[in-house]
Amino acid sequence: MTVVKPFTISDMNGNAHKFNADRPSIICFVKEDCPTCRVALPVVSAFFEKFSTNYDFYIVGQTSSGNEEIVNNLNPPFSVLDDSALQLSFETNVETVPTLRITNAEGEINRELIGFVKAEWKALLDEVLMRMSSEDCKIDWDGLPDWLPGCGSLSVDPMNYDRLLAESTNSPIRARKLELGSLDDQFEFMFDQGFSDGLPVIPPTPERVINMLKGTKRESQEIVATMPPNMAPVTVEKIAINCVLAGCKPEYLPVVIASVEAVCTDDFNIHGVMATTMGATPVLVVNGPIREEISMNMGLGALGQGNRANATIGRALRLIIRNVGGAVPGGTERSTFGNPMKFTMCFAEWEEQSKWEPLHIERGFDLLDSTVTAFAMSGGPSLIIDETASTGAELANTIGEATTTMLNAKAYGFSNCLIAVSPEHATTFGRDNFTKQQLREVMHQSSEKTVTELTSGTGFTPEQRQLYRELGESTRLSKFESDTDINIVVAGSPAGKCTAFFHGWIPQKIGSIPVTRKIEVK
Repeated sequence: MTVVKPFTISDMNGNAHKFNADRPSIICFVKEDCPTCRVALPVVSAFFEKFSTNYDFYIVGQTSSGNEEIVNNLNPPFSVLDDSALQLSFETNVETVPTLRITNAEGEINRELIGFVKAEWKALLDEVLMRMSSEDCKIDWDGLPDWLPGCGSLSVDPMNYDRLLAESTNSPIRARKLELGSLDDQFEFMFDQGFSDGLPVIPPTPERVINMLKGTKRESQEIVATMPPNMAPVTVEKIAINCVLAGCKPEYLPVVIASVEAVCTDDFNIHGVMATTMGATPVLVVNGPIREEISMNMGLGALGQGNRANATIGRALRLIIRNVGGAVPGGTERSTFGNPMKFTMCFAEWEEQSKWEPLHIERGFDLLDSTVTAFAMSGGPSLIIDETASTGAELANTIGEATTTMLNAKAYGFSNCLIAVSPEHATTFGRDNFTKQQLREVMHQSSEKTVTELTSGTGFTPEQRQLYRELGESTRLSKFESDTDINIVVAGSPAGKCTAFFHGWIPQKIGSIPVTRKIEVK
């Protein structure tokens, strides 16, 4: 049986009324603008006049102005108690007004009436009268409607519920609350606290964080990963806070959580990625049904501005790396020039525009899985324009030749890249049944240079030059050490015979290896 916990609430005159469950009570929650409450209140008044010596009455109104109207218009015989802060309504789980509860001397709820069903209210009256061997009280039941639905309690209104939950003892939020002065500008405050990437952020109020947490079924205090360089635990709550800062919607939260899981692996090496002077940064590619569920851009302008999901998911990850991990420019982030992608770079693969297997299937997932793959990229996207190639082989050769200058024209054997093939180029490959593996093979061949070409002129120390020459002057070396260094997806507008590519960082164990994580959709 549900027990009402002790509470104290004030009436319109500021007098405190305590519920201590030391004798039977009638508690009724109302709001003035509810038509059903207006019908029920005269009945409650009749109850009060008849039973106030036997029951303690607590008539709880949900707005200050409405409470005044009840007093002025109905002139009730009882005090109207002020729950305009809605804390009592929230704590006692009132979802509808009117809600009338009868409690015994132990505070246990024996009866609960919701809305107005005349037969139920009349039966309650008859029951109390019989128990007290009392005569009927004067209520014109014939003049009352048989049934009226209640109105939603203000405590469950989305505008109020998140605030009340955040303030309650059951709040999922454990983060320290920062107090602003009355004259402080909240947006400038975010800058001053160092929470921003240089662009304005949305203040993470408790209500906004609570709402963001609705995007996942995971517990707010669950530790998702440990984020270097601070080696700080990244909880779901911390991710949600930074998602608010970035401007995410709650439905983006699972993607950001999976992104954090991906970059915090030893393989991805987020500490190295952010600390290198080469300016590397995570680039995120999303696959699977969630692309359309959250309206990600995979077509025209997919690698640019204009789409909220693309922009804010990537931004949220970088804010987490900054605000939780501690990778701040000038601190452990040591990029020589920086990179526009350090603000954000996230897009979806347009799987339907290609005959190739999508990225996530290549990486061992099912077609209907939603995934995010993190790549450590140091430059791009750079365009490769080819409007004349008539075969997949010709186009592949163009792409391979274009990659030879990545990072350094003589940087061979340790390069990697992410290729975003446009739908028009994908059509050319598809027409010839030209596979991703064939594209990789041609890229290896067309990017080759001899040891002589690589070691001529400047760019190597005598020791490095000697190591290369030991391979043989005529030995041909590919730009890429292995096929795994060439990652291929399809994205972009159907109009435009071009392909984009991102310059990678160091792909070996000393650098970063792409990591894919499944997105846990709520």
